[in-house]
Amino acid sequence: MSAPTVRRRRLGAKLRTLRGELTLEEVAEASGGLFVTSKLSRIETAKSAAKAKDVETLLDLYASLGREVSDELRSALVTLTKEGSQRGWWHSYRGVLSPVYADLISLESEAESISTWQVGVIPGLLQTADYAREIIRATAMSEAIEARVDALVEVRLARQAILTHESPVSLWAIIAEHTLLSGSENEGMMREQLARLLTMGKRPNVNIQVLRSHTPLHVGQMGSFSVLGFGPHPDLDVVHTESLTSAVYVEERDKVAAHRDAWQRLTSAAESVKASTDLITQIRKKL
Repeated sequence: MSAPTVRRRRLGAKLRTLRGELTLEEVAEASGGLFVTSKLSRIETAKSAAKAKDVETLLDLYASLGREVSDELRSALVTLTKEGSQRGWWHSYRGVLSPVYADLISLESEAESISTWQVGVIPGLLQTADYAREIIRATAMSEAIEARVDALVEVRLARQAILTHESPVSLWAIIAEHTLLSGSENEGMMREQLARLLTMGKRPNVNIQVLRSHTPLHVGQMGSFSVLGFGPHPDLDVVHTESLTSAVYVEERDKVAAHRDAWQRLTSAAESVKASTDLITQIRKKL
């Protein structure tokens, strides 16, 4: 559940993709004795940490075997390798967080941009403490989660630091209108939450759009998702989706591209940032 886990898995997955139809035995043989199959397997399955020089050697080997190894991909994978042993602040909550949630926090902490579409709840990166607490309790599927509510709220608020530190992530959130209108009977809490959206929306790195309820059928009705972008390293971009009991990370380039296309269509269908700000203000006044 720690940062090294998700970094190593991503590195291993990319190296496995580059290997393609080649067997581990064939790669080991082509390396001239530099690698054995067991070592290659441990790297690909994230069971052991790779050294940067080993990754560079592997990339050189795959390039010589006709694989496409761009300078951008090489830089991204070497960076992943070098950062693979670093632990994030969330490691201290390892008894509270599920592995997939820890993976999400790790990815958020490294992303340069997050494009998110939310159907039923305010994005976690924009939630107030009271709203987060109510959402966590409302969606808890076990008494074990109920017992960890306070710690989970702490984690959710700590995640938001990526929006305000020296080099903040760029967040573009599209929120379904009914999410702003429905749910809690606590109007004071919702007023505070909407005020939070208005405040965060003033930041240069945060854009918020609202998709009106009367919008015709659209791709977003298939469910919420987030695209985490890694700037000059698009090969590392990841899509995060979740259901009631599980989360899925999508890394295949064609599927990531499909989600980006869907998100672009949602931005076109949603109200402009300015109109969305006005709408949130109006809704808040009516509470």
